[in-house]
Amino acid sequence: MTMRWIQQKTLQDLEFPTVLQQLASRCNTELGKEAALAIAPLTDRDAILLALGHTSEYLSSLISENRIPNHGFDTINGELQLLKIENTTLEVAGFRRITAICTTVGTHKKFFKKFKEYYPLLFEFSETIEANNEIPSQIDTVIDRFGEVKDRASDRLFNIRRQINQVRGKIGQSFAAALNLYHGSDYLDDIRESVVENRRVLAVKAMYRKKVKGTVMGSSKTGSIVYIEPEAALKYSRELNNLEFDEREEIRRILNALTDEIRPFDTLLRDYQSFLTDIDVTAAKAKYASEMNALMPKINEQKRLFLRDAYHPLLFMSNKLNDEKTYPQTIELHPENRIIVISGPNAGGKSITLKTIGLLQVMLQSGLLIPVHERSSTCLFHQVLTDIGDNQSIENHLSTYSYRLKNMNQFLKKCNSDTLFLIDEFGTGSDPELGGALAEAFLEVFYEREAFGVITTHYANLKALADELPHTTNANMLFDGKTLEPTFQLVLGEAGSSFTFEVAQKNGIPYSLINRAKKKIARGKVRFDATIAKLQKERSKMAKTGSRLQEEESKAREETARLEKLNAKIKAKLENYQELYDHDQRMIQLGNKVNKAADTYFHDKKKRVLVSELIRIVETENSKRKKKSAHQAKAERAKKAQVAQEVQKEVKVIREKKKVEKKKAIHKEKNRPKPVLHIGDRVRMVDGKAVGSIDKLEKGKAVVNYGMFTTSVSIDQLELVEKKK
Repeated sequence: MTMRWIQQKTLQDLEFPTVLQQLASRCNTELGKEAALAIAPLTDRDAILLALGHTSEYLSSLISENRIPNHGFDTINGELQLLKIENTTLEVAGFRRITAICTTVGTHKKFFKKFKEYYPLLFEFSETIEANNEIPSQIDTVIDRFGEVKDRASDRLFNIRRQINQVRGKIGQSFAAALNLYHGSDYLDDIRESVVENRRVLAVKAMYRKKVKGTVMGSSKTGSIVYIEPEAALKYSRELNNLEFDEREEIRRILNALTDEIRPFDTLLRDYQSFLTDIDVTAAKAKYASEMNALMPKINEQKRLFLRDAYHPLLFMSNKLNDEKTYPQTIELHPENRIIVISGPNAGGKSITLKTIGLLQVMLQSGLLIPVHERSSTCLFHQVLTDIGDNQSIENHLSTYSYRLKNMNQFLKKCNSDTLFLIDEFGTGSDPELGGALAEAFLEVFYEREAFGVITTHYANLKALADELPHTTNANMLFDGKTLEPTFQLVLGEAGSSFTFEVAQKNGIPYSLINRAKKKIARGKVRFDATIAKLQKERSKMAKTGSRLQEEESKAREETARLEKLNAKIKAKLENYQELYDHDQRMIQLGNKVNKAADTYFHDKKKRVLVSELIRIVETENSKRKKKSAHQAKAERAKKAQVAQEVQKEVKVIREKKKVEKKKAIHKEKNRPKPVLHIGDRVRMVDGKAVGSIDKLEKGKAVVNYGMFTTSVSIDQLELVEKKK
């Protein structure tokens, strides 16, 4: 599906450039920032889905152990321009930048290949460019990691540098000799030596400059010191200059040859830079999405726009910085409810709701993730038309109304069933009755064209029209009727009261004046507005109750599911235990039979009888068995072993519990105060139920009479039931 270009005016109305500036600030590279600022809505459905998929995959990597490697790079635009021109030579720094880009691209290709199951779309993207190890390898043979041309870059360079080292050694020796010669005299300053024009010089006091043989290279600011290169070192310095010139020439020749080797790869290097720029923009989109909890909603083809808990990105980011709350909106457009008319008082959030819908749609169609609930579902529009804010055109000497009429004319030309239109304060700027009538006519045309849209208005006739048209809905921004504070909640299904008189009264306008104004308008209008306000309050109460009931229903559903799951587990365990019990019973019966045969043999010692009895037992058992495959038998054994293991575990747990309880009982018994008992008291054993009376007490023991019999028991084991009366 190819889409029309969304106009720059629409993007400006929705503050899309501000979103791009925030996105650009999260890019690591200069080219990435430029590319981010140049983002515009895409015109192809597949391209939109691909861009969203790339960002969504990168976002998942931010919280993954397999994080995508760093993609930072320095631009090589200058080097790419030079490579186009014959006989040009790149500098060492340029070669290092090229190496870095090649290495970074290679790292990304390896990474995406290794984790292609996690990042399939980014892997496919990385496969669009070919890997090349030749470029960094060629550069590495010439330039080391410190950015210096290697000695072994050519034989001639190696020889020149060896000679340079030898000459420098001779200069050092001759300079040391001159230093020793003049050190004993008073010719040298305290600092003794310095470096001028990369040469070692003697720091000679100005009055003795004629005494020291050599070439004057300069003097100090005050003129008190003259810097002289000793005569002995002078001839070697000239030789060093010649060798250094040869070195520079050879380096230039080597770099020129290396440039010619790299030149055929200029297109590939351009692709590498473009690839990393795209990765930088994708990474910035992912960071931006992470900061505002954005995600990729489901993209449907049924022309359904359902934004649940949608936040205005710029407002969300601003409030996040100031630690303030942002109120989300939930809105739905579909073929059976194509147009929504939002009404209600100013400062209630109508315009923000309108801009939220538009900005999120433009962001989505530009490949950016949006801050909505994961259950949201969106569609794509061929065009988005907006008329938001004060559009007075000073340059064209047009009033707000004239400008808006011209804009409406554009809407009429472009509007169709693949259009999303957003109009703020529809019909304002002219005579209320005439402007309202014209706005009504426009709205009817948009409706007939089957366009999708959201408008905000104060006009009662537009609210009435929204009630009349089948696929159009009234909506309002909830206000608290008592405090007249906005709740920033959009409610579909009813028009909003403008709370005109209530707001006026709250702001200190005298009641007598408000009353006079009420008399000037039709009584029915005031009553209608009051009814709407009352309905809004009732709707608010119902919404709260509905929300609470929904939560309770959700909890009950979760608990039912949990209990069903638990019940299924218990049932399965019981079946397993039953099987294990049946098996154990069979084994006990078999054991009894074998034991009986063994007992007979023990008495009569008749082996033949024993063997025939055992064979009979075995054959009887085998006749009961079903013939099973080795696989089935193995599975059954494994199942029995598992059940037995579970039983052992549970038995172990029960035993441990009993041990603990026994210890507690013993501890309790030890700490329990010994009862003071007398003859005739009614008592019972600590762990028993029968009650008897004490007949005799002697040496810590008591004779207890239970009626039918008597028994001697330790006093510690008795507890008092009833004292003798």
